[in-house]
Amino acid sequence: MKKKIIKFTLIVLSVIIILFGGTIWYIYKTVNTPNNCKNTFSLYIDNNTSREDIKLILEKECDNDFAYWVDKIFDIRDRKVNRYPGFYKITPDMSAWEVYNLLALGDNSTTTVTFNNIRTKRELANAICKNLNMPADSLYNAICNNDICKNYGFDTVSIVTMFLPDSYNIFKTTSVKSFLERMKKEYHSFWNEARLNKAKANNMTSFEITILASIVEEETKKSDEMDIVAGLYINRLNKGMLLQSDPTVKFATGDFGLKRILNKHLEIESPYNTYKYKGLPPGPIRIPSKVAIEKSLNYQKSNYIYMCAKEDFSGYHNFATSLREHNINAAKYRRELNRRKIK
Repeated sequence: MKKKIIKFTLIVLSVIIILFGGTIWYIYKTVNTPNNCKNTFSLYIDNNTSREDIKLILEKECDNDFAYWVDKIFDIRDRKVNRYPGFYKITPDMSAWEVYNLLALGDNSTTTVTFNNIRTKRELANAICKNLNMPADSLYNAICNNDICKNYGFDTVSIVTMFLPDSYNIFKTTSVKSFLERMKKEYHSFWNEARLNKAKANNMTSFEITILASIVEEETKKSDEMDIVAGLYINRLNKGMLLQSDPTVKFATGDFGLKRILNKHLEIESPYNTYKYKGLPPGPIRIPSKVAIEKSLNYQKSNYIYMCAKEDFSGYHNFATSLREHNINAAKYRRELNRRKIK
C-alpha cells in the first residue's frame, strides 16, 4: 500500500512538473516569438502614457495576443511603461519580450541627423526623421501648428529659420518637443550677441538676414560670390527697388524644377514674387546654410544693382551697375539658353 502511495505521488508530481514545464516552455516560446505586426511603426510614450494605452496601440498595430503578453510581462515584473519617454520603433521581427525590454529599459542609442539643401517644411521633416524613430508627420504637424511655434518664439512661417543645416547627434527615441528644444538651443548659440549686433548694424533682424541668405543661396552655390550677391540685394533694398529675384518667382510657382523664368511667371500673384512686391518676401524661400547667413551678414559693399548668370554656365554671375550693362549680359545669357534649347 505504501509503495502504491509513493508511486501515485511520483506520478502526480511528474504530471505537475510536466505541466508546469510545458507551461513555462509555452510562455517562453510565446514571448520570444516574433510578433504579427504587419508593418514597422513608431510607438510614442510620454509621462502620461499608461499600460492600457500601450496595449490598445499594440492591439491595433499587431494583435490581441501579442498586446496581452507585452502587458503581462510589465505586470509580472512590475515595471512602468512611461519611465523613458520618446518614440520607439516596433518592427515585425520583435518578440513580446524584446518590446518589453525596449520600453522598460529605454534606448539610449544615438544617430546623426543631417539636413541641408531644404526648401519646404515637408522636405525638412522627412530629412530630419529619416534616421529617427519619430514619424515625419509628427514633426511636420508641429511646425505647422501656430501655438507650438509660438512656444519657441516663432510663427508657422518663421519657424523654419530655427533649423540651421548641419549634422547633429540625437537620441533615436527623441520626442518632437525635445528635438525642437535642441534646435532652439542651436539657434540661439548661432545667433549670439555678436551676430545679432551685426544684423542690427545692417538695419536688419536675424529673420530678415535669413530671408536674404535664402535668396542668396538660391541665386548662387558659389560661396566666394555670395557676399557680392548679398551686397547687391542690400543696395536694391536701400534704393527702394524691386529685388526682381528669379528664385523668389520659382518659389511662388511651387515648381522647383523650373529651368527658365518666363514673362508669364513674373505675373504670378504672390507676396513671394519680388518682381511685383518691394522688399524681402514674407519668409525664406529655402533653409539657408550657415555659410550663406554669414556671407549675408558680412556682405561686400559695391555699387552693383544688377546680376545675370554667366553665359558659360559656370554657376558664377556677371554683375552690373547700370541697366545698359546688365542688358548686354542678359542678352548673352539668353542667346546661350536658346542655343542649348533650354526652355
